Amino acid sequence: MTSTEYTLSFIISTKNRLPFLKILFNNLLPILKPEEEIVVVDGNSTDGSAEYLQDLFLSKKIHQFVSEPDNNQAHAWNKALLMAKGTIIKKLIDDDVHNIEAIRLCRDFMLQNTDVDICISNTLDSNLANPSETGLTSRLSYFQQWKNGTTKTFTFSDVSMLQRRSSLSFLGLYDTQFKMLDWEYSLRVSYLKASIAYYTGYNSLSVSTPGNVTSTATKTLLKYEESVGKLKYEYPGDEADISFYSKIKVKLGETYYNVKNKKTRSAILKFPAETKLREIYSAYYRKLEDQNKSGNWEFIY
Repeated sequence: MTSTEYTLSFIISTKNRLPFLKILFNNLLPILKPEEEIVVVDGNSTDGSAEYLQDLFLSKKIHQFVSEPDNNQAHAWNKALLMAKGTIIKKLIDDDVHNIEAIRLCRDFMLQNTDVDICISNTLDSNLANPSETGLTSRLSYFQQWKNGTTKTFTFSDVSMLQRRSSLSFLGLYDTQFKMLDWEYSLRVSYLKASIAYYTGYNSLSVSTPGNVTSTATKTLLKYEESVGKLKYEYPGDEADISFYSKIKVKLGETYYNVKNKKTRSAILKFPAETKLREIYSAYYRKLEDQNKSGNWEFIY
């Protein structure tokens, strides 16, 4: 298949997240279509992820793969963005849950409306420490305020974002100076008046897990990046100054590093056994699917 035939590129950036990768690929590979490609950037993992991904690549189950050190997560995602060949690009974050059919609906809308640069949606969210509870997150009201000119910018998490590859030349890549890269990117693209569509369904479920990159951020860093973003993009602020997801992940990281008892600290970072993790994520996938079946969703553009 030539590059021009790919309508959708799934891009994945990962490092030492093998249990999550297995769950993600077990759900994605059986339903992958010929017009879709998978691009994976691995940050030189040492937990078996690189070997697992290499096997998938050699068996032609994933289309592009590289394993090498990254300077930071923005650097890794930028490599994946530049490698992607599809008309539309969708990030798949390794420890989150993604509804591929909802993503395809967003892809199809963008293919039919060729002036749309970005499509975002509502999301579900949960915490691996308490997986039985999930919440609903919507940025629709802030999108509408931005759309009608009340505000110059608004924020959203890139967990739900699809992007037209050709728009990268105008909107740019992720800023490698920012830890909260999706927060800065959402401010930038809305400030640049990108053509953004909003899907009122749910294409992803964000899962807060300890040990990921975001959890290593500090409150001082978050406050600094908020101040830069507000000054640079004339952002008035709202209750999601730095995204809800990021704050939870940072809190997990702070909890871990502030615990004095080594046994307690280890317990916080200990993931469920692989069988239990698969059980938890199976329930997440069902919740996301049920949520999408529960209403009649639309595109606002």
